[in-house]
Amino acid sequence: MKIYKTNQGVLIENDNKFYLTDKEWDSFIVDDDIYDNTLSLISGLDPIENSAAILKDGLMPPVGRQEIWASGVTYYKSREARIEESKDAGGGDFYDRVYNAERPELFFKSTASRAVGHKQDVRIRKDSKWNVPEPELTLVITPNAKIIGYTIGNDMSSRDIEGENPLYLPQAKSYDGAAAVGPCIWLSKEPISMAAKIKIEIVRKGNRVFQGETEVGQMKRKLTDLVHYLYREMSFPFGSLLMTGTGVVPPDSFTLDHGDVVNITIDSIGTLSNTVA
Repeated sequence: MKIYKTNQGVLIENDNKFYLTDKEWDSFIVDDDIYDNTLSLISGLDPIENSAAILKDGLMPPVGRQEIWASGVTYYKSREARIEESKDAGGGDFYDRVYNAERPELFFKSTASRAVGHKQDVRIRKDSKWNVPEPELTLVITPNAKIIGYTIGNDMSSRDIEGENPLYLPQAKSYDGAAAVGPCIWLSKEPISMAAKIKIEIVRKGNRVFQGETEVGQMKRKLTDLVHYLYREMSFPFGSLLMTGTGVVPPDSFTLDHGDVVNITIDSIGTLSNTVA
């Protein structure tokens, strides 16, 4: 089952049928039993016929007052990339240590006001010369630290800024248009399959200039462990979204350019597409 945040309300997709409810997003998404309660809700609704028009013109990022956080160095590929980009700054050892540590790297990524959704523009910093997208499975978590669903995240990153000094991480990761999420939230009573594939392609002037893929199961850490550490000493009254790290890293010679189209696909969820502004 999938839910979409739209300008007309919460759009629910189940068994290839669409239902529209005027439920308020922030109160709707905090329900620990959202899957069963949503099934009960649509049992009393009639399917709508204009879902395609709503998704085309009214789709919004699936986030309201939830904070968007992110995890780092959860895949071996990411460990290698972080070590390489920061070797001249002497920060490579930090990333090796956090990869092997019990405590994960967690950092604040974005509020809804700085995030974008499907078919909206992401941005690269004007003061950065080396920028990449990072395709990430993103958890949707209730105030009680329960994972209720999954969406797709693009953790835009300025690799040269982070590589210059690990303490510059917030500037490399958090700025206007640096977080894309969507197009929907996939609600599931069971955890996502470890075999689920995460794919990315980058298209420049009609030509594919990069593609790659990984699997959720390639992640070193358990999803529940990431949530546990995020919620250890913080409360999230409206829940949160947590990007879980990337296992696909473009080569060091690659950087995004204006007009590039980034398509990220995750099994069961769909495809998040964004153009670099």
